[in-house]
Amino acid sequence: MRMRKKKWARPELARCPYFVDDPRAQRGKWHGWFRGEGPLYLELGCGKGVFLAEIALRSPRINFLGVDLSRDVLGVARRNIEKAYAAQNRPVDNIALAAHNIEQILLMMDRNDAAERIYINFCNPWPKEKHHKRRLTHPRQLRSYQELLAPGGEIHFKTDDDDLYRATLRYFRECGFEILRQTEDLHAESWMDNIESEHELMFAAQGIPIKAAVARWENANAVST
Repeated sequence: MRMRKKKWARPELARCPYFVDDPRAQRGKWHGWFRGEGPLYLELGCGKGVFLAEIALRSPRINFLGVDLSRDVLGVARRNIEKAYAAQNRPVDNIALAAHNIEQILLMMDRNDAAERIYINFCNPWPKEKHHKRRLTHPRQLRSYQELLAPGGEIHFKTDDDDLYRATLRYFRECGFEILRQTEDLHAESWMDNIESEHELMFAAQGIPIKAAVARWENANAVST
């Protein structure tokens, strides 16, 4: 469901020091944007930022880039990030937010950005076959991610949708990813490093099993940082 327009979102983002207004200008230069020299992790479709805020707080030496198409959604994410960091008396110093169409991710990133991890949490399953190519885990997208992942870079994927989960495992294999972990009931297996997003909490409360997978891309031709 599309979020209602937030009149305050764009003005607040314009004043936000970690909102990147022109992400395409940073293509190939994302490591230089952050003050710290840590590895770069992405969350594609970061939504309201609950997951992003929590994982970034837990990993202060890692730089996180949250990408979402909607500036209204990113406005909410900014507020949630500010609240989470303020609760721990920390400045927001390892997060960047960018509004961009993820289907065109290579217009804002390239292999010089060498992301070590991509998170894709509860993306649109696009159930109709004619729309499958719009899935964020479709082979068309996975091949784009291969262009910006560091050697050994990983994709961490979660969904409530059975068909999308099964299809994504197939997509990973088709594109040469090695599946490191997979589960049809994440909470039953209790992965120790799991961080729950707002969608995960909602679906789990409804008794819907959470499916998850971690896949690795070995790319000897990528640029190391």
